[in-house]
Amino acid sequence: MIEIIPCVDIQNGRAVRLFEGDPNRETVYFENPLGAAQHWDSLGAAWLHLVDLDAALGKGNNDLAIGQIAATLETNLEVGGGIRSVESARKWLEVVERIVLGTVAVSQPDIVDTLVADYGADRIVISVDAKDGLVAVKGWAEVSSVQAVELAERVTKQGITHVIYTDITRDGTLKGVNPEPVKAMREAFPHVLIAGGGVARDKDLELYETLGLEGAIVGRALYEGTITYPRR
Repeated sequence: MIEIIPCVDIQNGRAVRLFEGDPNRETVYFENPLGAAQHWDSLGAAWLHLVDLDAALGKGNNDLAIGQIAATLETNLEVGGGIRSVESARKWLEVVERIVLGTVAVSQPDIVDTLVADYGADRIVISVDAKDGLVAVKGWAEVSSVQAVELAERVTKQGITHVIYTDITRDGTLKGVNPEPVKAMREAFPHVLIAGGGVARDKDLELYETLGLEGAIVGRALYEGTITYPRR
């Protein structure tokens, strides 16, 4: 059965979900991100996906909130958003199990090489966030010229064993999963593939399972109760 990884997106110190990644179209679910993390932990989440939206957009950070979660919970944590240097990566790898890199995988692949060499591939996740097949960077504020499948193939050669694919056009919309780009990513990346963007119903998770994915990052559908969680 596919693993569901609850997403805790943090903006201005609150746990939110954005519509298509637009920071001006947020829905606040918890005033305190720790409360969100504790909620999913209490329901048995083996992993939590934490994203610092402010850091991703270069508008400050939510280090204190994420640090509080890490200090309070024993659940496995992966952290992404604005990690664009070896120094910031090392900081988070001291307190969480995995970090999630996006922009630097496109602009500074040497950082990926350094971190894989120093910490091992199991602790470095690459986030391939795409719009119409092209990778978005800098908190999704810019779309690069790099194809999503091209990036997946590139990081495979760098030794990466975990990729998170997000369909930006569906993220936070509850529109359901578009299977075609997910199929393309499955063909391009031979290791652990986790996907998100548009998950709305149990049938979307079943689609991921049919395509051979190992995990699903789920946000709004969990917070609004439109999928079964924990799965039975």
